[in-house]
Amino acid sequence: MEKLEIEIRTPESAKDVIYTMTFQPELLEKIRRHQEEIMSNEKDKLTGEEKGSQKDDKGILRFSSRIWIPNVKELKEEILREAHNARYSIHPGSTKMYRDLRENFWWPNMKKEIAEWVSKCYTCQRVKAEHQRPSGLLQPLDIPEWKWEHLAMDFVVGLPRTRANHDAIWVIIDRLTKSAHFLPINERFSLDRLVHLYLKEIVVRHGVPVSIVSDRDPRFNSRFWKSFQECLGTKLKMSTAYHPQTDGQSERTIQTIEDMLRVCALDFEGSWDEHLPLVEFSYNNSYHASIGMPPYEALYGRKCRSPICWDEVGERKILGPELIQQTKEKVELIRKRLVAAQDRQRRYADPTRRDLDFEIGDAVLLKISPWKGLSRFGKKGKLSPRYVGPFEILRRVGKVAYELALPPHMQHIHNVFHVSMLKRYLPDSNHVIEYEPIEIQPDLSFVERPVQILDRREKVLRNKSVSLVRVLWRNPRVEESTWELESEMLAKYPQLFSERERERERERERESMGRISGEAIMLPSLDVITPDHQHLRDYISRSNINVGPKSIFMNFLRFTICLKIVKKLEVKSVLLPLIYLLYAVHH
Repeated sequence: MEKLEIEIRTPESAKDVIYTMTFQPELLEKIRRHQEEIMSNEKDKLTGEEKGSQKDDKGILRFSSRIWIPNVKELKEEILREAHNARYSIHPGSTKMYRDLRENFWWPNMKKEIAEWVSKCYTCQRVKAEHQRPSGLLQPLDIPEWKWEHLAMDFVVGLPRTRANHDAIWVIIDRLTKSAHFLPINERFSLDRLVHLYLKEIVVRHGVPVSIVSDRDPRFNSRFWKSFQECLGTKLKMSTAYHPQTDGQSERTIQTIEDMLRVCALDFEGSWDEHLPLVEFSYNNSYHASIGMPPYEALYGRKCRSPICWDEVGERKILGPELIQQTKEKVELIRKRLVAAQDRQRRYADPTRRDLDFEIGDAVLLKISPWKGLSRFGKKGKLSPRYVGPFEILRRVGKVAYELALPPHMQHIHNVFHVSMLKRYLPDSNHVIEYEPIEIQPDLSFVERPVQILDRREKVLRNKSVSLVRVLWRNPRVEESTWELESEMLAKYPQLFSERERERERERERESMGRISGEAIMLPSLDVITPDHQHLRDYISRSNINVGPKSIFMNFLRFTICLKIVKKLEVKSVLLPLIYLLYAVHH
């Protein structure tokens, strides 16, 4: 046979050729030629099983009916490349590839060399999923020494908007006693408002904390929040990129909150923020296995009076020395139980994980998430590589995190990653490293851009209606359309909406805000509003806000004007948080 051609045609028309495959005996000729060179030059050096090779009628040496492949690097690479990279192969695993090749070929250490070849394939390293235990043993955080000195915080977002304009919860937890505060907020609250809420609800009640553990939310990662906490003397401990287990305390508490809110939605009437104080009370008065008592008892040293145990908790007179001794013993007991809980968690987690270490200078691949934003991603994400890189390790951070040297187009991503996000890169001289122009978010997710609004509809809920839009997402390969919230799309991609639609959405938001706490807001006078705040003057004139001497906004406006004066005096911005703190303590 000199040449074999195979044509693949469509079933509808025999004339339409989809693909043509041509086979020529060039490979067999190369094998025969190299065999002859080996036999002529090194006939006496053939050892072991190779001596049992015999020629067939075409002059090709075979071992047990399989073609014997001489130890020629170029020849082996051509065979392996054809069996692994070709269109009809599509990168099989080492075991499948070995079983396919051994039907026709043989050479010493064949299985080992195939496994090494597949492990160094650059495409497979970026695309194939790992079928082994996750890397990185459990590393619990240090146990705090005292109450409300070391906190954890996170946000519960995506909740239905209430009449009070709340659509999120700020969860703040004491890592020692597990007591928590659940603060209803709006996702669009400014950092100024969040700082004021933090001072009012946390600092005033418990004092300034020593450290705060949180994820890399843009609000926690902002310069204002960092400078504010620096002025207070609080150290921020943020989780490594895309590793929420670092802040596992907040994540677990959020699960409990969501479950309790679902129960309230089913069993009780009203908005979720109306039940949030009782949810907080129930959480703080419920038994926690890690500390062996309710958070309320851990915080105050005694059980809380409630309808379920009204008579069990009575008045007690405790002298000063006895109170100090009981408090000290309670804290020591809690810390011992937390140590036991961490040991128990290690026994559960470590057997299902593996210890993985890297050295400075090693090259690693970085795992990325094929999601769209924070919810889902289209087909492009499904078919995108699981890993990008390789990147060099610059230093080790702690026991299970590493700092990477990221390229310029990824500088907006925090470059410290947990070991579970990394995979060792196996280099090869044939690799051509080209960084694809993939847009990666700081949370290691892809982003698709919407191109058109296709349709609209109103979804009626129990107490309100929600506007949805059908959005077309496009990339060079596929198109995908999904239903999204109109308000969110308008905020992120206003260019997709006409001016009439944007005005309609703004009017809907003003109507949903309504009157704050059911009372008219009082202002001292519109004259106190500076020209720089003309937008506030316009809002007051068209909103339900009265102007008079009994204004609950009077101090707020005076404070705003004070800040304007401070900025004109060119006071360093790092001092502004101190002004906030002094103002809150004074008032």
